[in-house]
Amino acid sequence: MAKYIVKRIAYMLVVLLILSFIMFMIYNMVPSNRAYTDAFNEVKGLSKVLSPDEVDAKFEELYLQYQRKYGTDNPSKVIQYGRWMGFLPLYDGSFNGILQGNFGYSYDYQKDVVEVVPTPMWNTVRINIWATILALGITIPLGIVCAVKRGSALDQGVQVATVIGYSLPGFLISILFIWIFCSKLGWLPPSGMKTPGSNYTGWKAFVDEMYYFTLPLIVMTFTSLGGMTRYVRASMIEALSLDCIKTARAKGLTEKVVIYSHAWRNALIPIVSLVIGWFLGIFGGSLVIESMFALNGMGKLMIDALRNADYDLVLFMQLFYVAMSLLGNLIVDLVYGLVDPRVRVDK
Repeated sequence: MAKYIVKRIAYMLVVLLILSFIMFMIYNMVPSNRAYTDAFNEVKGLSKVLSPDEVDAKFEELYLQYQRKYGTDNPSKVIQYGRWMGFLPLYDGSFNGILQGNFGYSYDYQKDVVEVVPTPMWNTVRINIWATILALGITIPLGIVCAVKRGSALDQGVQVATVIGYSLPGFLISILFIWIFCSKLGWLPPSGMKTPGSNYTGWKAFVDEMYYFTLPLIVMTFTSLGGMTRYVRASMIEALSLDCIKTARAKGLTEKVVIYSHAWRNALIPIVSLVIGWFLGIFGGSLVIESMFALNGMGKLMIDALRNADYDLVLFMQLFYVAMSLLGNLIVDLVYGLVDPRVRVDK
């Protein structure tokens, strides 16, 4: 097992390097020059006190300084990538890249990107954890019941409801729920993350926050029911048709034992990847939900960074998502071995 994990981590690092290189090259195709912009902003106020020749000379001096600072004084993109990652030294022999903890600077927020991401990520993680737990708590039992009572009125009703929920786009469901719970019933606020002007702490802050999170959670849970319920149902139906299940019933085992001890264990194999994917997805954010309900999360942060050409922030977030995806694949493979001992992960 340990040897397998080490090999997979080495493979993940190689893939991460390849993808980081591709992303670096793509974003460097965009017509932008940080060194030029910084040098220009610094000298544009000197035109009133210096002559044009002095301004030009000062600009060239500052431009070179910023190029050396950002590692772009060498025109080779490969060398620039190596400096950005921290593999290659800057002009003065120092290393100042990602490996050294320098993930870039956000011009939009006027701070390092590592200081920008924590708050939106924490907001996204909080709401997505609740939404994932609620969705799994509903979809898994519902899918099992529908599979066991296949063809019943309950099963048919759930199938119709899940198809509708799965087919409707998220923004339309958001608008519908806002109309019902906010406009008609007046039970919940339509947007925001806390009561305007409030400074609650402790339990009151938590209750106030959950009050504003309730409607987004309802929408996120509702949009998740369709796909997962149908997937669990299909997986359970396939598991219930296995010969081992027929043998367990022939031995006289109770239906509860057959379903939850034998069939469910076999049905878990294809479901594991989806469940783990859901939990890893709590870091990603939802652009539609966060835009509809004015939530400061990772989805909103990403689209704002793209709109404002804040590429250091975009690259940092993209690298984070790639790393999470690679980690998720490793976790899925390891969990497969725990769920089904027949799945060997030690070779």
